[in-house]
Amino acid sequence: MSPYLRTHTIDGCVVVELSGEIDIVAAMEIIPLLDALTRAPGPGLVVDLGPVDFIDCSGLAVLCRLRSRVHGHGGQLQFVCARPPTLRILRATGLMRAFRPVPSVEEALARIGRS
Repeated sequence: MSPYLRTHTIDGCVVVELSGEIDIVAAMEIIPLLDALTRAPGPGLVVDLGPVDFIDCSGLAVLCRLRSRVHGHGGQLQFVCARPPTLRILRATGLMRAFRPVPSVEEALARIGRS
């Protein structure tokens, strides 16, 4: 797998945990893995940004691409983020409204279950 990405399944929903510094180097490694996960529609995808220490424009582009792919398949996507530095970046870039992160994986799963 990748040092930047781990996956597991909870109640049929795939949870992707990103970690470390999500920069151009990480993005190039992560893109093929996320593409494989989003090749076909699934019941739901949760992206946990909690362990992310840093994210640059390359990392944000990966998240935007992921969002587009999941929604293109009619899938459900929920971001998890409670870390102030990452939330600050999402606010500064205007992505807070598009990503609508929640503070926990449990809340993300509940939102996907309600949709």
